[in-house]
This record gives sequence, C-alpha cells and structure tokens, in this order.
Amino acid sequence: MNHNKKIYFASDFHLGAPSYDLSRERERRIIAWLDFIKHDAQEIFLMGDVFDFWFEYATVVPKGYIRFLGKLAELNDAGIKLYFFKGNHDMWVFNYFKKEFNLNIVSDELEIERNGKKFFLHHGDGIGKGDKGYKLLKKVFRSKFCQFIFAWAHPNLGVGLANYWSSKSKLAKRNERKFEAEELDWVTSLQETLNNQGKHFDYLIMGHRHYPIDVSIGENVHYVNLGEWVNFNSYAVFDGQQLKLAYWQA
Repeated sequence: MNHNKKIYFASDFHLGAPSYDLSRERERRIIAWLDFIKHDAQEIFLMGDVFDFWFEYATVVPKGYIRFLGKLAELNDAGIKLYFFKGNHDMWVFNYFKKEFNLNIVSDELEIERNGKKFFLHHGDGIGKGDKGYKLLKKVFRSKFCQFIFAWAHPNLGVGLANYWSSKSKLAKRNERKFEAEELDWVTSLQETLNNQGKHFDYLIMGHRHYPIDVSIGENVHYVNLGEWVNFNSYAVFDGQQLKLAYWQA
C-alpha cells in the first residue's frame, strides 16, 4: 500500500429500494461518503447488493443512479482501483461497469493480501453450512439459460417487475435485533474449511446479512460484516495496520 493511503469496504447500498425518493436520498449520502474518502483511498471494494436490482440487456441498462455512476467514473479517472462484487440482488452484472468505469467485477470470493494482512472477501450469500435451497436458486439465476430467458423480456416488464418488488423491501424497517452468537456457526464452518485447505486469513469480510459487526472467530481472525446503508451507513477501512468499522454521518 502507498504511504498514507487506505482501503475501503462497503456493501448493501440497495439503490432503487424501497422508493425513488428514499433511494435518491441514500444515493446522496453515498456520494458524500465517496467524496470524503477519495482523498486517501487507494482501493474501494463495493461488496454486493449495490443495487436492489440490476440487469444488463444487450443495449439497455436500468435508468437512474446517474450521480452515483458518474462518481465511479470520477474515482476511476483519479486512479483509485475499484471492485464490484456481484450480490444476490445484482448478480446480473456483466461487462458494462468494466467497460465504462474499469471496475473489477468479482463473481464470488476474492482473496487478497495487503501489508502482510490476508483478506477473504465475499458478498456473503450462499456460503457456509445450510441454505441449500438458496444455493440451488443461485445456480439457476446465474445460469446462461436463465439470463437468456430474462433478456428476452421487454425491459419495461423485467425492470418494472423488479422495481415493484423493491418497493416491498423490508430494509426500510430498521432492524433492532441484537447479534446472536449462534449466527456465527456458518462463518465458523467456512473458516474451518479454509483452514483445512491450508489457508489462513486475518479478516473475513462480507455483507449480505445487514448487521455491522466485527467479532473474533479464532486466534487473530476477525469476521467483519459491513452492514447496510438504509439504516446504518456502515463501512470498513484498512489503514495498512488495522481494519475497523466506521459509520458515515452526513
């Protein structure tokens, strides 16, 4: 890492949900945060569900988000390396972001090392024990056949249906539940699998579960969930020595 530079991680913006006005206000907060971090950011990892729905037709992409997309172009032009993870809401990202903004598209996990620290990065959906039904559904949705069939639907129908479901999003209802230790079972099993493969990571960083937390799951191993931006405005930052959760207050 370059001197005085940092790495940022964020997830689950869910742009588009649950309404145009609420999404636009969230977009404004996200852009303000990106403006704040662009002065010392070396890399930015957007780790899935950036959009509540996204599908790239051959010549059409969902309208909206123009300010956010423009900010990505600006960050890329400034030399900041950008990563975009496919989440369960925006798994139908293909090559548009790579072509327009030089985003590095990540379909599943990404393993990186920075300043001697090792990171396992994943959106967080469909890994670990259980959840067999979703894992099967994910394979179906990611299949070329499914994408081919959906692409034949008129954008007014396909995107319109997706926007309808976004309007029903439960994200708008603040989740007041407390984190339960048993929720770590799946990530503990993932860590054990990685250890059996001879892989050790200092940080397992994910989104998807919408609850910001940094918890030790073993000796010198931290599981970090990035939370979401409907209720928490949470993200993680690595300064070259330590990683910590932070909260944006605009």
